[in-house]
Amino acid sequence: MKNILITGGAGFIGSNFVRYLLQTDPDVRIINLDALTYAGSLENLRDLPDPDRHDFIRGDICDQQLVRRLLEEREIELVVHFAAESHVDRSILGPGEFIRTNIQGTFTLLEALRHYRRSSPGRDVHFHHISTDEVYGSLEKGEPAFTESTPLAPSSPYAASKAASDHLVRAYFQTYGLPVTITNCSNNYGPYQFPEKLIPLMILNARSGRALPIYGDGQQIRDWLYVEDHCQAIWKVIQRSRPGETYNVGGGNQPTNLEIVREICATLDELLPDSEYLPHFGLVEHVEDRPGHDRRYAVDISKITRELGWKPQTSLQQGLRDTVVWYLEHPDWIAGISAKGEYQSWVEENYQKRDRQ
Repeated sequence: MKNILITGGAGFIGSNFVRYLLQTDPDVRIINLDALTYAGSLENLRDLPDPDRHDFIRGDICDQQLVRRLLEEREIELVVHFAAESHVDRSILGPGEFIRTNIQGTFTLLEALRHYRRSSPGRDVHFHHISTDEVYGSLEKGEPAFTESTPLAPSSPYAASKAASDHLVRAYFQTYGLPVTITNCSNNYGPYQFPEKLIPLMILNARSGRALPIYGDGQQIRDWLYVEDHCQAIWKVIQRSRPGETYNVGGGNQPTNLEIVREICATLDELLPDSEYLPHFGLVEHVEDRPGHDRRYAVDISKITRELGWKPQTSLQQGLRDTVVWYLEHPDWIAGISAKGEYQSWVEENYQKRDRQ
């Protein structure tokens, strides 16, 4: 049985990876470390496949004593690091927590691994770091997609904190020889995503007849990656790549935000023909753009395709439809998340107080 420590495994991508791993590999045991901040929830871990191979521990990745104890007592062989503050808008309003979690937290994990390696010769724990394409900055129309050699040029406090953590991970490989790998992913979407992000926010607002707030002209371009495809890519990198390697992971598409919202609304129109809010796209409301909003992201996935044979399996249209269906079929999960006072106050602070255009 291989013992795997997953940080942030009660969050969106982390919980999907927990499910994927329990379904995919019967020889793993997962130790799931999560602080259960606003976006992490035990609701995301209900009805896991083979739950006896999953142990949840509530704790902070900045607690080095806790991390070192888990490494030693659970004889960890692999760390998959999802835990992060990840919303650009929140980083603009309060960057301090992003510095603490994304930089200090990653540093704490790396230090714990360095000491564990030194005290337990022969136990080289593989550290896989989940990062983002936002560390590369913004692209203009027509510019080539980000590659793994694109210089880091983050625009937001969130992206800067992730770029710093990427540098730390590479430094611990170069300086201490820790076996590390990194994946820089594009925008993820799918089940269990906290509804502050674009796709679930649009689904839930449209279903309830609330305004669909679109930043600026809505022509920002993103690459969208279905979360299960991302999980497959992570596991393939962990199993097959060399230490020290970095891979970009994307969905191979570049729609505008407005096109994403239009597709979501068309799907809702089809699935909810008796809705009093038809057509749902009529709920769109353009609001003041956020500061320093990157115009375009695009990732080149040729390296991971060429070297590891991975490419996304889910088309954007199918992934969006599956995501809309999931949210419509899980009202209990939505009710639990929406009931959090912190979520309601955040939506009001970030969207309702913005100037309408």
